[in-house]
Amino acid sequence: MAATDDRRPKYQRIADSLREAIRSGEYGPGDRLPGENDLMAAHGVARMTARQAIGVLRDEGIAEARKGAGVFVRAFRPLRRRGIQRLARDQWGNGRSIWSADIESRALEVDQVSVSEETAPAHVSAVLDLAAEDVVCVRRRRFVLDGKPVLLATSFLPLSLVAGSAITQGDSGPGGTYARLAELGHAPAHFREEIRSRMPSPDEMTQLSMAPGTPVILICRTAFTDDEGRPVEVNEMTLDAASYVLEYDFDANSKPTSRNPDTAPPDSCSADIQR
Repeated sequence: MAATDDRRPKYQRIADSLREAIRSGEYGPGDRLPGENDLMAAHGVARMTARQAIGVLRDEGIAEARKGAGVFVRAFRPLRRRGIQRLARDQWGNGRSIWSADIESRALEVDQVSVSEETAPAHVSAVLDLAAEDVVCVRRRRFVLDGKPVLLATSFLPLSLVAGSAITQGDSGPGGTYARLAELGHAPAHFREEIRSRMPSPDEMTQLSMAPGTPVILICRTAFTDDEGRPVEVNEMTLDAASYVLEYDFDANSKPTSRNPDTAPPDSCSADIQR
């Protein structure tokens, strides 16, 4: 095994040693890592090799460069997204944001909010069981946690259901969209989330301030009412993978609630595959 390890590129071995030093606590969040000159002297390597080693940690989201100051251990604490608890009715039903299940006392800001009326994309129309010419309310927003953009979200809701409600406004009010749907008589009773990953587009990298080489997580959520399981929302989310831990906590004896695959709506994430 040692011989195999020795055949790895030098920059990879240096990156591994730095990563282990971070994991062991030798370097904590916000600490400055050895620079190119330090690594050159310590390991007897060329500047390019030292630069590649640092680049590995940056690409993994472990380290971040600060112009004129050096490279530091990433101080941002990943968000633990509690996929089941956050969607419970006692969250949004009592006027709380579903984010309150995740962020504890951390500072969350929602910016770049836009609300529009648009003809639904074909894949969304199929999921919401709409005609090709039907119009949807589209809510786009970016979520910024502790000053770091972590999520882009676009929700599609049938305009026939939400026209004239607070859902069509920038601020949908306490409890958000799901609380307003409940007031309109269309309370979500079941959710389905589909999860994928891919590399980000240039625009997504810019909007999420992502380090090169970091993938995004795609989560497509469909909300259904309890009256015949009507779909009332499709929410397409793009997450910075380095900013999240996805947590699902459920009992072993829980009964499956997934719909019959023969009658389930089409895959709402299919449009993302080719992006």
